[in-house]
Amino acid sequence: ELVSLDDQCKPEIATNVATKLASEGVSVVIGHVCSGATKAALGIYKESDIIAISPSATNPPLTQSGDYPNFYRTIAPDDDQGKLASDFATGKLGAKKIAIIHDKGDYGKGFADFAKQFIEAGGKAKVVMYEGITPGAMDYSAVVQKIRREGADAVIFGGYHPEASKLVGQMKKKRVKAAFIGPDGIKGDGFLDIAGKNAEGVYATGPMDVTQFAANQKARADYTAKYGKEPGTFFDQGYAALQAALNAIEKAKSTDYEAVSKVLKSSFVDSAVGKIKFDAKGDAEGVGFSVYQVQKGVFVEQK
Repeated sequence: ELVSLDDQCKPEIATNVATKLASEGVSVVIGHVCSGATKAALGIYKESDIIAISPSATNPPLTQSGDYPNFYRTIAPDDDQGKLASDFATGKLGAKKIAIIHDKGDYGKGFADFAKQFIEAGGKAKVVMYEGITPGAMDYSAVVQKIRREGADAVIFGGYHPEASKLVGQMKKKRVKAAFIGPDGIKGDGFLDIAGKNAEGVYATGPMDVTQFAANQKARADYTAKYGKEPGTFFDQGYAALQAALNAIEKAKSTDYEAVSKVLKSSFVDSAVGKIKFDAKGDAEGVGFSVYQVQKGVFVEQK
Protein backbone atom coordinates (compact mmCIF):
# COMPACT_ATOMS: atom_id res chain seq x y z
CA GLU A 1 0.00 0.00 0.00
CA LEU A 2 1.65 3.21 -1.22
CA VAL A 3 1.45 6.54 0.61
CA SER A 4 2.49 9.76 -1.12
CA LEU A 5 5.57 11.59 0.19
CA ASP A 6 3.47 14.52 1.41
CA ASP A 7 1.04 12.19 3.22
CA GLN A 8 3.92 10.32 4.86
CA CYS A 9 4.60 13.44 6.91
CA LYS A 10 1.06 13.66 8.31
CA PRO A 11 0.87 12.35 11.91
CA GLU A 12 -2.66 11.00 11.41
CA ILE A 13 -1.52 8.93 8.41
CA ALA A 14 1.47 7.62 10.40
CA THR A 15 -0.82 6.63 13.27
CA ASN A 16 -3.09 4.69 10.93
CA VAL A 17 -0.12 2.94 9.32
CA ALA A 18 1.41 2.10 12.72
CA THR A 19 -1.88 0.67 14.01
CA LYS A 20 -2.21 -1.51 10.92
CA LEU A 21 1.37 -2.79 11.13
CA ALA A 22 1.00 -3.56 14.83
CA SER A 23 -2.17 -5.54 14.14
CA GLU A 24 -0.28 -7.56 11.52
CA GLY A 25 2.43 -8.57 13.99
CA VAL A 26 5.31 -6.71 12.34
CA SER A 27 8.61 -6.87 14.26
CA VAL A 28 10.66 -4.11 12.59
CA VAL A 29 9.60 -0.99 10.68
CA ILE A 30 11.91 1.02 8.40
CA GLY A 31 10.54 4.53 8.85
CA HIS A 32 8.91 6.91 9.21
CA VAL A 33 10.13 9.75 6.97
CA CYS A 34 9.33 12.92 8.96
CA SER A 35 9.89 13.59 12.66
CA GLY A 36 6.32 14.56 13.54
CA ALA A 37 4.90 11.48 11.84
CA THR A 38 7.55 9.29 13.45
CA LYS A 39 6.71 10.61 16.91
CA ALA A 40 3.01 9.94 16.31
CA ALA A 41 3.73 6.31 15.41
CA LEU A 42 6.38 5.48 18.01
CA GLY A 43 4.03 5.12 20.97
CA ILE A 44 2.05 2.48 19.10
CA TYR A 45 5.21 0.64 18.12
CA LYS A 46 6.52 0.82 21.69
CA GLU A 47 3.36 -0.76 23.10
CA SER A 48 3.68 -3.58 20.58
CA ASP A 49 7.46 -4.14 21.00
CA ILE A 50 8.13 -3.04 17.42
CA ILE A 51 11.52 -1.61 16.51
CA ALA A 52 11.46 1.44 14.20
CA ILE A 53 14.56 2.54 12.28
CA SER A 54 14.14 5.85 10.45
CA PRO A 55 16.39 7.07 7.64
CA SER A 56 15.35 10.70 8.04
CA ALA A 57 13.58 11.60 11.32
CA THR A 58 16.15 13.97 12.83
CA ASN A 59 14.32 15.61 15.76
CA PRO A 60 16.72 15.16 18.75
CA PRO A 61 14.14 14.27 21.46
CA LEU A 62 13.15 11.15 19.53
CA THR A 63 16.33 9.58 20.89
CA GLN A 64 17.44 11.97 23.60
CA SER A 65 14.24 12.02 25.68
CA GLY A 66 14.46 8.32 26.53
CA ASP A 67 10.75 7.95 25.75
CA TYR A 68 11.27 5.62 22.80
CA PRO A 69 13.79 2.84 23.49
CA ASN A 70 12.42 1.10 20.38
CA PHE A 71 13.59 3.91 18.06
CA TYR A 72 16.79 4.06 15.99
CA ARG A 73 17.95 6.23 13.09
CA THR A 74 20.63 6.10 10.43
CA ILE A 75 20.93 9.89 10.16
CA ALA A 76 22.43 12.37 12.62
CA PRO A 77 20.03 14.51 14.74
CA ASP A 78 19.03 18.13 14.20
CA ASP A 79 21.27 19.56 16.91
CA ASP A 80 24.26 18.43 14.81
CA GLN A 81 22.62 19.97 11.74
CA GLY A 82 21.75 23.18 13.57
CA LYS A 83 25.34 23.63 14.74
CA LEU A 84 26.70 23.00 11.25
CA ALA A 85 24.28 25.52 9.72
CA SER A 86 25.10 28.18 12.31
CA ASP A 87 28.87 27.61 12.05
CA PHE A 88 28.68 27.78 8.25
CA ALA A 89 26.61 30.98 8.28
CA THR A 90 28.82 32.82 10.78
CA GLY A 91 32.12 31.32 9.61
CA LYS A 92 32.29 30.49 5.92
CA LEU A 93 29.66 33.06 4.91
CA GLY A 94 30.65 35.65 7.49
CA ALA A 95 27.02 36.57 8.21
CA LYS A 96 26.46 39.16 10.97
CA LYS A 97 22.66 39.47 10.89
CA ILE A 98 20.70 36.23 10.60
CA ALA A 99 16.97 35.70 10.15
CA ILE A 100 15.67 32.34 11.36
CA ILE A 101 12.39 31.05 9.90
CA HIS A 102 10.64 27.76 10.64
CA ASP A 103 7.44 25.91 9.75
CA LYS A 104 6.32 25.37 13.38
CA GLY A 105 6.71 21.57 13.10
CA ASP A 106 8.79 19.25 15.30
CA TYR A 107 11.46 18.96 12.63
CA GLY A 108 11.58 22.53 11.29
CA LYS A 109 11.28 24.33 14.60
CA GLY A 110 13.73 21.92 16.22
CA PHE A 111 16.37 22.67 13.60
CA ALA A 112 15.69 26.42 13.85
CA ASP A 113 15.88 26.42 17.64
CA PHE A 114 19.25 24.68 17.63
CA ALA A 115 20.63 27.05 14.99
CA LYS A 116 19.47 30.01 17.10
CA GLN A 117 21.00 28.51 20.23
CA PHE A 118 24.39 27.97 18.61
CA ILE A 119 24.46 31.40 16.92
CA GLU A 120 23.70 33.17 20.19
CA ALA A 121 26.25 31.08 22.08
CA GLY A 122 28.92 31.74 19.43
CA GLY A 123 28.61 35.53 19.66
CA LYS A 124 29.74 36.13 16.06
CA ALA A 125 26.35 37.17 14.70
CA LYS A 126 22.98 38.50 15.84
CA VAL A 127 19.64 36.78 15.31
CA VAL A 128 17.61 39.71 13.98
CA MET A 129 14.46 37.73 13.31
CA TYR A 130 12.91 34.50 14.56
CA GLU A 131 9.51 33.64 13.13
CA GLY A 132 7.25 30.72 12.29
CA ILE A 133 5.32 30.46 9.03
CA THR A 134 2.19 28.52 8.13
CA PRO A 135 2.92 25.45 5.96
CA GLY A 136 0.98 25.44 2.71
CA ALA A 137 0.37 29.21 2.63
CA MET A 138 0.50 30.71 -0.86
CA ASP A 139 2.25 33.93 0.09
CA TYR A 140 5.18 34.66 2.40
CA SER A 141 5.79 38.20 1.16
CA ALA A 142 5.26 39.71 4.64
CA VAL A 143 8.03 37.48 6.00
CA VAL A 144 10.30 38.35 3.08
CA GLN A 145 9.68 42.08 3.63
CA LYS A 146 10.65 41.66 7.28
CA ILE A 147 13.87 39.87 6.28
CA ARG A 148 14.70 42.88 4.10
CA ARG A 149 13.72 45.39 6.80
CA GLU A 150 15.93 43.69 9.40
CA GLY A 151 18.90 43.78 7.03
CA ALA A 152 19.59 40.06 7.31
CA ASP A 153 22.55 38.82 5.29
CA ALA A 154 21.62 35.16 5.82
CA VAL A 155 18.39 33.22 6.33
CA ILE A 156 18.34 29.89 8.14
CA PHE A 157 15.12 28.01 7.43
CA GLY A 158 13.78 25.01 9.32
CA GLY A 159 11.26 22.98 7.35
CA TYR A 160 10.60 21.21 4.07
CA HIS A 161 10.98 21.93 0.38
CA PRO A 162 7.47 23.24 -0.50
CA GLU A 163 7.78 26.23 1.85
CA ALA A 164 11.49 26.71 1.13
CA SER A 165 10.72 26.87 -2.60
CA LYS A 166 8.15 29.62 -2.10
CA LEU A 167 10.44 31.58 0.22
CA VAL A 168 13.45 31.59 -2.11
CA GLY A 169 11.21 32.42 -5.07
CA GLN A 170 9.69 35.41 -3.29
CA MET A 171 13.10 36.49 -1.99
CA LYS A 172 14.44 36.52 -5.56
CA LYS A 173 11.36 38.40 -6.76
CA LYS A 174 11.82 41.04 -4.03
CA ARG A 175 15.60 41.10 -4.69
CA VAL A 176 16.46 40.09 -1.14
CA LYS A 177 20.03 38.87 -1.50
CA ALA A 178 20.49 37.13 1.84
CA ALA A 179 22.06 33.68 1.64
CA PHE A 180 19.49 30.92 2.21
CA ILE A 181 20.43 27.87 4.29
CA GLY A 182 18.04 24.98 4.92
CA PRO A 183 18.25 21.51 6.47
CA ASP A 184 18.11 18.11 4.75
CA GLY A 185 14.34 18.58 4.42
CA ILE A 186 15.04 20.76 1.37
CA LYS A 187 18.01 18.83 -0.01
CA GLY A 188 16.47 16.80 -2.78
CA ASP A 189 14.86 16.74 -6.19
CA GLY A 190 11.58 18.04 -4.80
CA PHE A 191 13.16 21.39 -3.96
CA LEU A 192 15.09 21.55 -7.23
CA ASP A 193 11.97 20.77 -9.27
CA ILE A 194 9.68 23.23 -7.52
CA ALA A 195 12.14 26.09 -6.98
CA GLY A 196 13.65 25.75 -10.45
CA LYS A 197 16.15 28.48 -11.28
CA ASN A 198 15.45 30.13 -7.91
CA ALA A 199 17.22 27.20 -6.23
CA GLU A 200 20.59 28.27 -7.64
CA GLY A 201 23.00 29.25 -4.86
CA VAL A 202 20.83 27.90 -2.02
CA TYR A 203 22.64 25.99 0.72
CA ALA A 204 21.39 22.93 2.57
CA THR A 205 22.83 20.73 5.26
CA GLY A 206 22.45 17.04 4.60
CA PRO A 207 24.01 13.64 5.21
CA MET A 208 27.67 13.59 4.19
CA ASP A 209 28.54 12.06 0.83
CA VAL A 210 28.82 8.32 1.38
CA THR A 211 29.26 7.18 -2.20
CA GLN A 212 32.89 6.17 -1.54
CA PHE A 213 31.77 3.17 0.51
CA ALA A 214 31.73 -0.18 -1.32
CA ALA A 215 28.38 -1.14 0.22
CA ASN A 216 26.90 2.11 -1.03
CA GLN A 217 28.23 1.64 -4.55
CA LYS A 218 26.77 -1.86 -4.72
CA ALA A 219 23.38 -0.76 -3.39
CA ARG A 220 23.15 2.06 -5.91
CA ALA A 221 24.30 -0.13 -8.80
CA ASP A 222 21.73 -2.79 -7.91
CA TYR A 223 18.95 -0.19 -7.68
CA THR A 224 19.86 1.43 -11.00
CA ALA A 225 20.07 -1.96 -12.72
CA LYS A 226 16.63 -2.97 -11.48
CA TYR A 227 14.72 0.29 -11.85
CA GLY A 228 16.63 2.09 -14.60
CA LYS A 229 17.03 5.33 -12.66
CA GLU A 230 19.05 6.87 -9.86
CA PRO A 231 17.73 6.39 -6.31
CA GLY A 232 16.12 9.35 -4.54
CA THR A 233 16.57 11.31 -1.33
CA PHE A 234 17.45 9.28 1.80
CA PHE A 235 18.03 6.12 -0.25
CA ASP A 236 21.42 5.62 1.42
CA GLN A 237 20.01 6.00 4.93
CA GLY A 238 16.98 3.83 4.15
CA TYR A 239 19.13 1.07 2.70
CA ALA A 240 21.46 1.28 5.73
CA ALA A 241 18.45 0.98 8.06
CA LEU A 242 17.37 -2.21 6.31
CA GLN A 243 20.93 -3.58 6.39
CA ALA A 244 21.16 -2.88 10.12
CA ALA A 245 17.81 -4.56 10.75
CA LEU A 246 18.67 -7.68 8.73
CA ASN A 247 22.12 -7.92 10.35
CA ALA A 248 20.55 -7.73 13.83
CA ILE A 249 17.89 -10.34 13.03
CA GLU A 250 20.49 -12.69 11.52
CA LYS A 251 22.88 -12.39 14.49
CA ALA A 252 20.07 -12.62 17.03
CA LYS A 253 18.70 -15.64 15.14
CA SER A 254 15.32 -14.21 16.01
CA THR A 255 12.95 -11.28 15.56
CA ASP A 256 12.52 -11.09 19.34
CA TYR A 257 12.46 -7.45 20.46
CA GLU A 258 15.08 -7.71 23.22
CA ALA A 259 17.44 -9.89 21.19
CA VAL A 260 17.35 -7.66 18.10
CA SER A 261 17.71 -4.50 20.21
CA LYS A 262 20.83 -5.89 21.86
CA VAL A 263 22.52 -6.63 18.52
CA LEU A 264 21.61 -3.21 17.05
CA LYS A 265 23.51 -1.57 19.90
CA SER A 266 26.50 -3.90 19.96
CA SER A 267 27.24 -5.11 16.44
CA PHE A 268 28.78 -3.02 13.65
CA VAL A 269 27.48 -3.50 10.11
CA ASP A 270 29.04 -2.35 6.82
CA SER A 271 26.18 -0.31 5.42
CA ALA A 272 25.35 2.13 2.64
CA VAL A 273 26.35 4.99 4.99
CA GLY A 274 29.54 3.34 6.27
CA LYS A 275 30.36 1.07 9.18
CA ILE A 276 27.77 1.79 11.86
CA LYS A 277 26.17 0.60 15.05
CA PHE A 278 23.75 2.39 17.36
CA ASP A 279 24.53 4.00 20.70
CA ALA A 280 22.46 3.51 23.85
CA LYS A 281 20.01 6.24 22.74
CA GLY A 282 19.48 4.82 19.25
CA ASP A 283 21.60 7.28 17.25
CA ALA A 284 23.93 5.78 14.64
CA GLU A 285 27.61 6.07 15.44
CA GLY A 286 29.67 7.04 12.40
CA VAL A 287 27.23 9.29 10.51
CA GLY A 288 27.28 13.06 10.08
CA PHE A 289 26.31 16.07 7.96
CA SER A 290 27.86 18.25 5.27
CA VAL A 291 26.85 21.56 3.68
CA TYR A 292 25.74 21.48 0.04
CA GLN A 293 25.07 24.29 -2.45
CA VAL A 294 22.91 24.23 -5.56
CA GLN A 295 25.26 24.77 -8.48
CA LYS A 296 23.96 24.47 -12.06
CA GLY A 297 20.84 22.72 -10.83
CA VAL A 298 22.42 20.10 -8.55
CA PHE A 299 23.47 19.98 -4.91
CA VAL A 300 27.28 20.03 -4.61
CA GLU A 301 29.02 19.14 -1.34
CA GLN A 302 31.08 22.05 0.05
CA LYS A 303 34.58 21.15 1.18
